[in-house]
Amino acid sequence: MRALLQRVKSCAVRVEGREVSRIGAGMLVLLGISARDDQRDVHYIVNKAVNLRIFDDHLGKLNLSLADTGGEIMVVSQFTLYGDASKGRRPSYVAAASPQRAEEIYRETCEAFAAAGFPPARGVFGQHMEVELVNDGPVTILLESPAHPA
Repeated sequence: MRALLQRVKSCAVRVEGREVSRIGAGMLVLLGISARDDQRDVHYIVNKAVNLRIFDDHLGKLNLSLADTGGEIMVVSQFTLYGDASKGRRPSYVAAASPQRAEEIYRETCEAFAAAGFPPARGVFGQHMEVELVNDGPVTILLESPAHPA
């Protein structure tokens, strides 16, 4: 599982021009799910994301986590995080989970964020989305579950 975390001042998702979700200050999680991902990966990513110290303390140092700040979270499925562009000009997505499996793991990940105290705003799985964000910093971190390194 891969998660691209972006610290945001705000974030919104639109589908067909209609806003479907919005958050204020917090974290956007773009979530890529591989064919091999399972509950271990879900728990690793959720625990790491909510506890990763990427928010400023009173001295401007990256010492606070989402758990410390109480910020909001948005989770958007993004299979293209498993695009392999090492050969040719068109990325291959063979490592990505099937749409059915990816939707199941995406839902489980959102439920795990909620159980951790951060019910996420969500994108719409499988839809073409417009994701608008105000990146804060910018601070962008790529997480990958250790069970499936790059």
